[in-house]
Amino acid sequence: MPTHDARAELAPRDIVARAIDFEIKKHGIDYVHLDISHQPAEFLRAHFPTILSRCLEFGIDITRQPIPVVPAAHYTCGGVVTDVSGRTEIAGLFAIGETAYTGLHGANRLASNSLLECVVMAHSSALAIQADLANNPYRPSAPLPVWDESRVTDPDEEVVITHNWDELRRLMWNYVGIVRTDKRLSRAKHRIALLRSEIDEYYANFRISRDLLELRNLVDVAALIVDSACSRRESRGLHFSRDWPDQLAIARPTVLARQR
Repeated sequence: MPTHDARAELAPRDIVARAIDFEIKKHGIDYVHLDISHQPAEFLRAHFPTILSRCLEFGIDITRQPIPVVPAAHYTCGGVVTDVSGRTEIAGLFAIGETAYTGLHGANRLASNSLLECVVMAHSSALAIQADLANNPYRPSAPLPVWDESRVTDPDEEVVITHNWDELRRLMWNYVGIVRTDKRLSRAKHRIALLRSEIDEYYANFRISRDLLELRNLVDVAALIVDSACSRRESRGLHFSRDWPDQLAIARPTVLARQR
């Protein structure tokens, strides 16, 4: 880490994540090592009991061995606009944590702050939900129609869903991950369009399943992420582009709005 930033492991999470990503790609490895074995075992048991016990479950004793780590990608950090009670524009839908855009954090939130926000917003949202149910108990406006599946067939190739799901996950990690380029984003956009057409064709002809519905949702979210990333001509917070490494003097709006 000192070769990437003088603050080493205490640098902001975006710098640490990019440094790890750089070393993984440079050396063609799957992970880097985080070593805290220089601290006494008593210190680790007192300060990191959960990490210590969790690593032991995987056969890693962090008092003597380094921890294999990879960076986690925050594709939509602060993506869904909410009020301070977690309400979204959709009645009955609440969002908290890193999926929510509450206004409490900027583009590069810190881990401890986001955990604290989850606790506070969860409590606030629970109170708001209780109040909403007390004032407006849910009643469906009309009975739901009977599901008609007379014109669809049983899916005889479930592997299509599994394969597309896995391909989308790998595609987003490799092309739309922590460090991005215009070329990778363009490739991702092209492949996502092909995946969408395959999934839509499957959806129209086979019996619906939870996995298929979630796959359609994943493709929609992936397309929005790529389109948003393509429109950004800077690097800010958790978003870093090799083609646009500098930050604009004035931040552009980051919230997608429906076209009226």
